[in-house]
Amino acid sequence: MADIVLKGITWNHSRGITPLQAASQRFTELHPGVEVQWHKRSLQQFADFPIEKLTEEYDLLIIDHPWVGTAAATGCVLALDAYLPEAYLQDQAENSVGASHPSYFYGGHQWALAIDAATPAASYRKDLFDAAGVPAPQTWQEVVALAKQGKVAVPAIPIDLLMNFYTFCIAQGKTPFATTEEVIDTATGIAALNTMYELYSLIDRSMFSKNPIRVAEAMSATDDYWYCPFAYGYTNYSREGYAKSLLHYTDVVDYNGEKLRTTIGGTGLSVSNFSKHKQEAVAFAEMVCSPQFQTNGYTLNEGQPGYLAAWKNDRNNELTNNFFRNVLPVMENGYLRPRYHGYLHFQDEAGLYIQEFMSGKQNNAEAVLAKLNEMYITSLEKNLSKVFA
Repeated sequence: MADIVLKGITWNHSRGITPLQAASQRFTELHPGVEVQWHKRSLQQFADFPIEKLTEEYDLLIIDHPWVGTAAATGCVLALDAYLPEAYLQDQAENSVGASHPSYFYGGHQWALAIDAATPAASYRKDLFDAAGVPAPQTWQEVVALAKQGKVAVPAIPIDLLMNFYTFCIAQGKTPFATTEEVIDTATGIAALNTMYELYSLIDRSMFSKNPIRVAEAMSATDDYWYCPFAYGYTNYSREGYAKSLLHYTDVVDYNGEKLRTTIGGTGLSVSNFSKHKQEAVAFAEMVCSPQFQTNGYTLNEGQPGYLAAWKNDRNNELTNNFFRNVLPVMENGYLRPRYHGYLHFQDEAGLYIQEFMSGKQNNAEAVLAKLNEMYITSLEKNLSKVFA
């Protein structure tokens, strides 16, 4: 039996668990006497249970960057800049995929390492488009036209709709959360909602219960859907043999002559401040996010690395049908959402009102915006002084 057992918590998908298991095996080989055990939860369970509670039970935690404001406020995970060499963190910063690395820096400290990088990108069934002799959409109008044929799949659960709402606010010329009075001005918000409705009014109703994983499964398991305009990408589906049919990932379409800016996601690896084995936990984080492991063991074991050199690696692009090369411009153009302590209270609820609008349950866009603004003001009460940190 191992002298030291570290417990980690991650999410229940090959992208989330398999590379960590491979890393744990290698870490034990390098550090005999230390075992790292990973537990997994669904994406919804991650959303529903406060991470700060999990830090009392787990040494290592996979987190989403909007949580770092809470990390800074509660101190329940380690400020890794106090434990890792400055040169290591500088290399991580220089190899950030888009805003992935700085997304975990808040209040003057680095609360996690960018172990995984993602943003909504387009995906399509190249075999179906090739067989039909037509190209995949390049513009928003072409996406809507394809949706009218029933060939478009897109995640439409509340959280994904909220992330895409940010995208379409930006497409209308304004950035959300620019003030502490409102999420977005009324004219921009209404235009964003109505533009989104052009698409969501046409999709199969089943999409309102599908997250990005379920959309990728539907697209790769059947020939019903040819194209998805934006969903958090998964390299797994772009690898030969993972699913029945291969998905190709690519840049998002143009809207009014400019590329859409999607809302970055991905995950970070943090270390609990309650851990009895902080040194060993930090050493594991340092190894799994290192250039060598990210580029090789992490990617080769179904992972989607957060290290830029791994994204530019020719072998990794050959393995994933150029997923990394094609999605990197989307990452570099990505929007970084708020991270203040209290933001997650807004994020957890706001998408529900957008979904009601997109699904046709109500048609008052101004009422949706009023509700979003009300929740935004409430969320700011937790930590108003740090909202722009």
